[in-house]
Amino acid sequence: MGIEETIAGIRDADLRAELEAARGGFLFAQIAAHLLHRQKERDALQAAKGLEEARRAEFGRDQRRRDAVRLVIENEPALPENLQHIHSVLALCGLPYRDPGAVREFSRTYGRNSLNLIAGRLKDPATGAFLPQGLPYGPKARLMLLHLCTEAVRQRSAVVQVADTLSGFMREMGFAVTGGERGTIRQFKEQLNRLAACTMQIGLWDGRDSATTLNVPPFRSLELWRARPAEGHDEGGETLDGARTVRFDQEFYETLIRHALPVDMRAAKAFSGSARKLDLLFWLGYRLRALPRPLRLTWSNLHQQFGAENASIRSFRQGFKADLAHLQEVFPKLPATLDDNGLVLSPADEGALLVPPRKGIPKAARKGTARQGNGTE
Repeated sequence: MGIEETIAGIRDADLRAELEAARGGFLFAQIAAHLLHRQKERDALQAAKGLEEARRAEFGRDQRRRDAVRLVIENEPALPENLQHIHSVLALCGLPYRDPGAVREFSRTYGRNSLNLIAGRLKDPATGAFLPQGLPYGPKARLMLLHLCTEAVRQRSAVVQVADTLSGFMREMGFAVTGGERGTIRQFKEQLNRLAACTMQIGLWDGRDSATTLNVPPFRSLELWRARPAEGHDEGGETLDGARTVRFDQEFYETLIRHALPVDMRAAKAFSGSARKLDLLFWLGYRLRALPRPLRLTWSNLHQQFGAENASIRSFRQGFKADLAHLQEVFPKLPATLDDNGLVLSPADEGALLVPPRKGIPKAARKGTARQGNGTE
């Protein structure tokens, strides 16, 4: 390629300026060739960016968000500020996915263990009367638990100031902070009230002749204040002052500090609109931190744990396959496969985990081998 052809290929203004500055010098031809190489690199990068943007343009909103989160997680490590925390027990216990309405009790089984929820009552700060609260449900209840457990871990305190932190958390999860009858503030506070009022029991069974029931109330008390209209709004507006302080049960708090499960906040944001995907995210994070050998769960196992509200196992299977596929869009190395018999979860290298593995587990144990056989639930 001649020098004139080389010069013609250099188009960007900053590169042209470097070219002109070198003109007349002894190494002009070599500098021109180097600048052309840089121009070609830029052109290739821009072309790839254009293809990426075209690919994303075909995605729906949720898929674009998952794709963006995948890129961020692949290129930026999970620093402490990226991590939220939830109690390991709550990572295994799925709340209802939808509003149970007037139902006051809810049970779900996972393997040989079960969760039982009983709705409770709270003292109304406006009337002084005990008002029945519904059962917590949906993605906002799960995000509320994630937020409160995270604040307890960060503040190293069983008493969490909710109003000071909730609005920031809502924004981090992609929710607009809005007041009013249908605003997000009221929706999150409703789930907070339901969580604080309910009773939780975990039932453990050895599969033979021994069973244990654990009463695990997450909260000892919820301090309620009468909501005040937000400035510039009528009485339909609302501020975060309606719920200020949550006090964790001391025993629950102490076990939370010992058994806090890290959750990548960026991944939680990607799935903040789906209760089951959040359940799956928490559960996989718990399992993959200490899985010594392959684990198999049948479709019946999975249906009991993640699909109790579906009318049929057939519809559950279709939905679960889609949910797992969405998680694997964010975490392509996720060692989970589905077949006609159910799910196989395999031990993974650290790069495939949702969060760093728990310290103290030998690397060989994390990887596992085919010779160790399959675990089944």
